[in-house]
Amino acid sequence: MRIFKSINPFNQSLIAEHELINNGQIENKLERAEQAFEVWKISPFSNRSELLHRVATKLRENKEYYASIISLEMGKILNESRAEIEKCALTCDYYADHGEGFLKDELIASSARKSLVSFQPIGAIFAIMPWNFPFWQVFRFAAPATMTGNVILLKHAPNVTCCAIEIEKIFKECGAVEGLFQCLIVDIDVTEKIIAHNIVQGITLTGSEFAGSSVASLAGKHIKKSVMELGGSDPLIVLEDADLSKAAKIALQSRMQNAGQSCIAAKRFIVLGKIKDAFLQKLIEGVQNINQGNPLEESTTMGPIARQDLAEKLENQQKVSIQDGAIVITGGTRQLNNFQPTLLDHVQPGMPSFDEELFGPIASIIEAKNEREAVSLANRNRYGLGASIWTKDQDRGLKLARDINAGNVFINALVKSDPRLPFGGIKKSGYGRELSKYGMHEFTNIKSIFMDE
Repeated sequence: MRIFKSINPFNQSLIAEHELINNGQIENKLERAEQAFEVWKISPFSNRSELLHRVATKLRENKEYYASIISLEMGKILNESRAEIEKCALTCDYYADHGEGFLKDELIASSARKSLVSFQPIGAIFAIMPWNFPFWQVFRFAAPATMTGNVILLKHAPNVTCCAIEIEKIFKECGAVEGLFQCLIVDIDVTEKIIAHNIVQGITLTGSEFAGSSVASLAGKHIKKSVMELGGSDPLIVLEDADLSKAAKIALQSRMQNAGQSCIAAKRFIVLGKIKDAFLQKLIEGVQNINQGNPLEESTTMGPIARQDLAEKLENQQKVSIQDGAIVITGGTRQLNNFQPTLLDHVQPGMPSFDEELFGPIASIIEAKNEREAVSLANRNRYGLGASIWTKDQDRGLKLARDINAGNVFINALVKSDPRLPFGGIKKSGYGRELSKYGMHEFTNIKSIFMDE
């Protein structure tokens, strides 16, 4: 019997074991998805909206319960888990309220008497999701996909299988059509089998660059639409006229929340030389106020890395960077999954701490001579997900934002996803968009209709 294990990352205790489903069970789920789509694709928008509102209500009413599952299974502190559940509920309500408008026919002037573009559902969306935001990553695609009229097949990360099962229960208990949302407890060896199935017409993956490359290849092989939201090594540029106190506070929040396990965390702090020492001192003071410990205790402000192998990888990336000339200012040590919040100075291109995605609480400090070099350093990376710029001059910030190679650039603010704005990256950070109307349109048949005399 093949199983997945849910392990408490703080103390390594076993939470649960989950038996993988067999080929026959996979086929049954795919058939149910096909049957569900035939019903759901013609359901009125009012029905879809009501379902999402019920899901949002259930999330809020049981927030403490769902938050505790997240924190126990992947190590996020309770306050962050609660915020994750709230964001999922907000997004369900957002698409319930605005989804129909986003899918409204668009009249287009042409040589026809009347021509329009319609947006119609395409089938089952096969979602391969990560462990770092085990509820939010799912609802980020599930809310718009459900409102569109598509159905969902979820392959979640093995270490958060409890979360996956709970999300499926939420949809069932809120009255979803049988087969509308199904959790597939499967390993990667059956991924192609699922992608190749006729009912599957879209694939969405949030994960590593390697995973994205592998799954995108399969999607291309079987000619299926895909959206890839992959890694990031987001730059945070601090100019000489920035509010250093605010910039340092938000920089640490961005880098250290979720124990640094976020694709859009600020990872490379690119600071102009004349203010570097002052900025670094504020960072050091902020790090000293972080209370790392058991994520289930309210006093804890940072939990562990979700898996020991990930903590070991992070430690090795730091080790190689130090060998190449980086200097640890504070932190830098690990006990099992608990990795201290760390500041690395003198980081340069060519080091893992500059070139790679460090998925944990390490901030790389990089000095720039001027704003043009800062932009050049920001863009000197294979990723292009998010970035932030800190300056009191809004026009200056906007000008530089246009020069940053990233899908999301925030000025004097924490980089975050918002259901009202499209989210996604360029370069090795992937392609396609989630959220807003643009994300909703990704998994639709954008159909042109031409009517003449």
